[in-house]
Amino acid sequence: MSNYHIKHFEEYFQVYRKSVRDPEGFWEEIAEEHFLWRKKWDKVLSWDFSKPEVKWFEGAKLNITENCIDRHLRTRGDKTAILFEPNDPKEGAQHITYRQLHERVCKFANVLKEKGIGKGDRVCIYLPMIPELAVSVLACARIGAVHSVVFAGFSSTALSTRINDCEAKMVLTSDGSYRGAKTIDLKGIVDEALEECPGVESVLVVKRINSEVNMKSGRDFWLQPLLDEAYKDCSPEIMDSEDPLFILYTSGSTGMPKGMLHTTGGYMVYTAYTFKNVFQYKEEDIYWCTADIGWITGHSYIVYGPLANGATTVMFEGVPSYPDFGRFWDIVQKHKIKQFYTAPTAIRALAKQGTELIEKYDLSSLKVLGSVGEPINEEAWHWYNDNIGKKKSPIVDTWWQTETGGVMITPIPFSTPTKPTYATLPFIGIQPALMDEAGNEIRGNQVEGRLCIKFPWPSIARGIWGNQQRFKDTYFSAFENMYFTGDGALRDEVGYYRITGRVDDVIIVSGHNLGTAPIEDAINEHPAVAESAIVGFPHDIKGNALYGYVTLKDAGEGRDQDNLRKEINQVITEHIGPIAKLDKIQFTNGLPKTRSGKIMRRILRKIASKDTSNLGDTSTLLNPEVVEEIIKEAL
Repeated sequence: MSNYHIKHFEEYFQVYRKSVRDPEGFWEEIAEEHFLWRKKWDKVLSWDFSKPEVKWFEGAKLNITENCIDRHLRTRGDKTAILFEPNDPKEGAQHITYRQLHERVCKFANVLKEKGIGKGDRVCIYLPMIPELAVSVLACARIGAVHSVVFAGFSSTALSTRINDCEAKMVLTSDGSYRGAKTIDLKGIVDEALEECPGVESVLVVKRINSEVNMKSGRDFWLQPLLDEAYKDCSPEIMDSEDPLFILYTSGSTGMPKGMLHTTGGYMVYTAYTFKNVFQYKEEDIYWCTADIGWITGHSYIVYGPLANGATTVMFEGVPSYPDFGRFWDIVQKHKIKQFYTAPTAIRALAKQGTELIEKYDLSSLKVLGSVGEPINEEAWHWYNDNIGKKKSPIVDTWWQTETGGVMITPIPFSTPTKPTYATLPFIGIQPALMDEAGNEIRGNQVEGRLCIKFPWPSIARGIWGNQQRFKDTYFSAFENMYFTGDGALRDEVGYYRITGRVDDVIIVSGHNLGTAPIEDAINEHPAVAESAIVGFPHDIKGNALYGYVTLKDAGEGRDQDNLRKEINQVITEHIGPIAKLDKIQFTNGLPKTRSGKIMRRILRKIASKDTSNLGDTSTLLNPEVVEEIIKEAL
C-alpha cells in the first residue's frame, strides 16, 4: 500500500527517502492505486533536461474529469463538490454536488462541441470567480480542448496577446463581474481585445451582472440558452497522459508572457497527492483556497487537486474587505472551514485592521492554515499563527510556481515543525539543489545560492507554448542538467529552505509575478517619456510595490508632474492591468548605466528601499553623477 497520507515526521522521512531512491517505483505505486486509467502506461518516466524533454506515464490513457467527477458519483454523488460564496453575502452560498457538477460539465462540454471545439483546440477563459469558471475549465478537459484561463483583471491588450499567442478559437466571458462595491465591464474588455484577434470564431457570454452589452451577431452567444438545450451526458475524450491539458501565462522578465504548457497524467497525480498531504484533507473537511482560478494556485488547489480527492472546495467571488474586513472570518465560521489557503498580501491587509473583527467570529474549525504566492514575512506569520490559528493550526508556507504545477517545498502539517519565513523541507519526490554562480552545487547547511531542482516531478511544465527554445533558455540553460527556478534560497542549519526572492527582473507584488520589461515597455509608449526603469521596494501590505524612475523627453519637461504620474499609471492599466500600477514615480534627468548601456537596477533598488549605505563602486558607471541626483530627489 502506498503512503498516500503522511501522518508524522518519521513517516515523511521514510516516504521521502523512498521517493528519491526509486522515483519511478514510487510514483507508479501512487498512480496505480489512487486513479482511474483507461489504459496503463508503457513507461513511467523518460527525461532529458538538456533537450529539455520530460514524459510521465507514457502511453497511458485517461480523462482527468473522470478522475475529478465521474468516479465519485457512486459514493459521493450528493456531496458538495463546489461551494460558491458570492461577492455579496446577501446572495447566499450555492452548493453544487458532484452529481450536479457532472451534469453541468457535460452540458457545457456539449455546447463547446456544438460550437466546433474539439480535441486540441484552445479555448480562452476570461471569467470572474463564479461556478461557470470551474465548470468551463472541466468542460474543456472533458472533450480534450486546451483551456487557457486569463485572470479577469488583465487589460484588453494583455488579453489579446494571450489569445493570439495560443491561437484560441473561442473566448468564454461574462457580461461583467462584481468586485466589492464595484462592477467591471468584462464583455467590453473582451470586445476591445478581439479587435486584434482574427482567429476567434465565437464568444460565449455568461449573464452575471445583468448589464446591457453589445453582442456581435454570428460571433457572440449567451451561454444559458445553449446550456438549456444541451444534452446532459457527454462521454469523456480519452487522452494520452502527455496530451496538453492547459496553457497558463506567467510574466516573463522580457516582454512576451510565457504560456506554460501542462499535460494531463502527471499533473493530475501530483496535484492530487500534494493536495491530500499539504492540507491533510479528510473526507468531511470543507477546504478553502482564496486564490483566483486565473492563477496556477486556483488551477491546482481549487479545481484539479481537491476534486481528484473528492473534496468540497470553496470558490469565493469577492474581496477580503467587502462588505467589511471580517468577510473571510464570516465565511470560515459559516462553512466551518478546515483548511484556509491565502496569500501574505491578504494576511498583511487584514492584520492592519486589528483583531476586533476577528473576535466576532468562531474560527475553531480551522485545522490547517496555508500561505502562497510569495515568502511570508515574520510579522505576518506570527499574526496569522496567533490570531487566526490560535497557535493550534500549523501554517504551511508553500513554495512553488506556475511552472512547477504543484507545491514543491512545504511543511507537512502536524509532521514538520514549522519555522517563520521558512518553507522548510522539499515535498515528497522533490530534489532541490543550491548552486553558486559558477554552476557548482553548494552542499551542506547554513548556505545560500540559486535554487534548482535536479530531477523531474510529475507536474513539471512540459514547455512554453509555441516556443520550446525559450523554455530551454529560461529554465535549463543556467545550470547543466538542472531546472533553474529563478529564485534564490538559503538552507539553514537543519536543512530548512527559505526563499529569498527572484534573482531576475520579476517582482512579486501582492503574490503576482510582474515582469519589469513589459511595464517599462508600456511606460515608454507615453509620448512624454524617454526612458524608464522599474524596481520593487518593500511595502507593508503588498510585500513589494513598484517604484518607477522615469526620464522625460523635452516635450514632458514643463508638464504638471502629478498629471503625468496619473497618465503613466493609466497607460500601464491599459497595457497590463491595474495590478501593475506604480506606487511611486520619480522623474530623473538620467538613469545610472554601465558603459555598455545596461541600466544598473541594483543601485535603483537600493535607493527605492532607502538603503544607500553601500551602493558599491559607482565610479565605473557611464554617468556616476546621476546617482547623487536620484538620491537627493528620492521619494
